[in-house]
Amino acid sequence: MKLRIAFAALALSLPLTALGQAYPTKPITYIVPFTPGGTTDVIGRTIGAGLAPVLGQPVIVENKPGAAGALGAGFVAKAKPDGYTLLGGTISTHAINASLYKDLAYDPVKDFEPVTLVGFIPNALYVDPKLPVKNVQELITFLKNNPDKRTFASSGAGTSTHLAGELFGDLIGVKLNHIPYKGTPQAMQDVVGGQVTFMFDQLTAGLPLVKGGKLRLLAVTTAKRSPLSPDTPTMAEAGVKNFEMSSWQAVYAPKGTPKPIIDKLNTEIVKVLKDPATRDKLRDTMGIEIVASSPEELTKLMQSEIPRWGALVKKSGAQAN
Repeated sequence: MKLRIAFAALALSLPLTALGQAYPTKPITYIVPFTPGGTTDVIGRTIGAGLAPVLGQPVIVENKPGAAGALGAGFVAKAKPDGYTLLGGTISTHAINASLYKDLAYDPVKDFEPVTLVGFIPNALYVDPKLPVKNVQELITFLKNNPDKRTFASSGAGTSTHLAGELFGDLIGVKLNHIPYKGTPQAMQDVVGGQVTFMFDQLTAGLPLVKGGKLRLLAVTTAKRSPLSPDTPTMAEAGVKNFEMSSWQAVYAPKGTPKPIIDKLNTEIVKVLKDPATRDKLRDTMGIEIVASSPEELTKLMQSEIPRWGALVKKSGAQAN
């Protein structure tokens, strides 16, 4: 009897094992829910370039921007769960959007299979260098004394750059006016031009403008200083306690994608990300701290991040607009 059960169990496992070994047999589509050229796009193309020769199939990166990544994420949530459609997910698509949008077209937990956490990215606080502020405390004083200048830009409603501004306003006790843009370039252009007072964005996004004297970098939002700008203080060092946040990037598949396929994708993507050349390139160009986790570790991160950002959204009154 025991022998019969063992053979039955083995027979049931064979199709799944064969599925993982045969996959993929056609091109894979990697959805980037943001505009071309951004961090999520660069990561997607880097992963795709590394996966294609290993899997023996092309990985086609397709950009579907809109609604802080919700448009692209919703598309993948409804895709066939066969391993041929992947999503470049972020802190926005899988943590912040859950509470920011009242009618989100997907459930970040129920509609996806986590593949891997790519890594964390430091954000930074930038101001127009023509402003009479040299540090974070001077910016706070400036905002308190100039109600008409209490504006901050972001790369879009619901992004980590938006919530960073909301968190900043909450911690310093100043109601700020959020100005959302369709991407980082447009937002930074208006900060440079003086139309908006400040913004939070990824550290590497603004460094070229800082070096050119067009932006002033006041602080980074991580717990430790970044090796890309070691002289720049953290927000805590600059006097704003309890301000620590990093945006993160991850890879997801539609819910129901077979486990052997998820395992295969995880194994190969982790190899791509941990390759020294790839790791160094992403760190030097994007400031990414590579993690390359298991699916279970990504799940644990989401379990802590969703309520964390939900509490901030509720407290600040932030809305997707």
